[in-house]
Amino acid sequence: MENIDVLVLRTLRDWRAAGRRALLATVVRTWGSSPRPIGSIMALCEDGQVVGSVSGGCIEDDLIYRYSQAYAMRGAQARMPSGPPGFVKYGVTADEAHRFGLPCGGTLELLLEHDPDAELLAQLVGLLETGRLVRRTVRLADGAVTLAGADTPSELLADDTQVTNTFGPEYRMLLIGAGQLTEYLATMALFSGFAVTVCDPREEYRQGFHVAGARLVTDMPDDVVAAFRPDRRSCVVALTHDPKLDDLALLEALGTEAFYVGAIGSRRNNDARRQRLIEHFGQTEAGLARLRGPIGIYIGSKTPPEIAVSVMAEILAVKNGVPLPRDLDVGAAKDRLDIAHNDPGALVCGVRER
Repeated sequence: MENIDVLVLRTLRDWRAAGRRALLATVVRTWGSSPRPIGSIMALCEDGQVVGSVSGGCIEDDLIYRYSQAYAMRGAQARMPSGPPGFVKYGVTADEAHRFGLPCGGTLELLLEHDPDAELLAQLVGLLETGRLVRRTVRLADGAVTLAGADTPSELLADDTQVTNTFGPEYRMLLIGAGQLTEYLATMALFSGFAVTVCDPREEYRQGFHVAGARLVTDMPDDVVAAFRPDRRSCVVALTHDPKLDDLALLEALGTEAFYVGAIGSRRNNDARRQRLIEHFGQTEAGLARLRGPIGIYIGSKTPPEIAVSVMAEILAVKNGVPLPRDLDVGAAKDRLDIAHNDPGALVCGVRER
């Protein structure tokens, strides 16, 4: 699965390039609970096709009913609007919140853009496909759109004259090793919206790897990391347990802006890896501060699919800027379990008794 914003914009571009009428809906404000965050987008074609989401589905159904020809056979006076952008609110009353499936007290406001310019959509999609971060500003008076490059992601901004939404390139994941764990992690990453590349120069592992949608490459991992050029929307995860493959790739990744760099392994293997990188490659403790390992959050996982859930959860938490409590750190949790195993009375509810 690709980045949902890119998918929405690409589909909308194709509709408009084919001369079909369409609208772009953007969540610009929310009050209370909301099923989708500010900045979420969806596109609606005149024939009722929808891509993207601004709610759990009920608001999409209402937009289809009001603005497409999908219900023409049922006598509905549905007409695709035209003119400058406009706002619409859902969930203002308790009855509306219930009708549209919004959480209790939830209200959201949408910006509706009618027939966005196909050429500007093509420019935007092209920039996103080359890895650019782009701010798209809509002038409310007439719907005129301007595009500008951006250095950092930012929240949607809306005032009385314009709305600016920042779109970023898709999140990418590079996995070193094509084993069973990689298959589960790659699958989870794909349905979480990451573009996934798997690197393994070992033919015996590649032959058994089958994950639709993941790109498989065969060069040495450090060369692949260099060519991958990880950015702030990239993560690199080493899964081979083989220092000859993992170590140089991790060193290469630590010199990039990747938001997550980690390696599978036990606490002992993780300590040995850090020692190797310091003794043989001139790294320092400070230089290894970003290297995560043992990776994942502690959920007692033992099988490959459970370990993949653990690792994916940690990656998503880091991606979303959620600080993880130390209790969820795999190394710290296992240290506490070792203490409890050696002295069952030493820990009560995770706190050492004095």
